[in-house]
Amino acid sequence: MNQAIQFPDREFWDSERQAVCFPAQVNGFNLTCAIAAETLRQRYGSGASDLELFRAHRWDIEEEAEALIAQQQEDDQGWVWLSFAK
Repeated sequence: MNQAIQFPDREFWDSERQAVCFPAQVNGFNLTCAIAAETLRQRYGSGASDLELFRAHRWDIEEEAEALIAQQQEDDQGWVWLSFAK
């Protein structure tokens, strides 16, 4: 793992965006990452809440977010969204 990117355990459910959002600290700067509920359920099933699915698969999700951050895949608002494609 790149030591310059850290993921504090402060994920939260955003009902407006229908996504689990989680912070990333990149070289001291804060960035918000998100994965839509639909994406979580498509990948990991629907037998648990979206936050539980995120927490159960945190390492894989953070690894993917790290790759997107390294590729500078932020949207216009500076968010990194994990998509359907894995």
